[in-house]
Amino acid sequence: MKSVALPLIALIAFAGYTVSVMLQAEQSLLDFGISLMSRPDTAQVVIDLYLLATLAGIWMYKDTRKRGQSGLSVVPYLLVTAIFVSVGPLLYLVVRGFQRRKNSIDATQQA
Repeated sequence: MKSVALPLIALIAFAGYTVSVMLQAEQSLLDFGISLMSRPDTAQVVIDLYLLATLAGIWMYKDTRKRGQSGLSVVPYLLVTAIFVSVGPLLYLVVRGFQRRKNSIDATQQA
């Protein structure tokens, strides 16, 4: 449970904040993104975030394959990452942590 706690707290807090902001926004997510890319200073931040998101996506794919799962199983996380950047990797960490915990409990019960 310890490996899930921090990503779960971050996921709940950030996803809640994101929903709150989106409900109050006066423009669409696409319009917001376009306005961010229209200025060099904010475009730099967006580019930086998407570079990190790409690295996180590569890590999620490699981690999934290393654990013997299909690379396609990471597609939902990549789609969420493409739209909400950090929510995808946080969700991946939470689900992976619960799967790891379940697998260790199953192994203990079989022994």
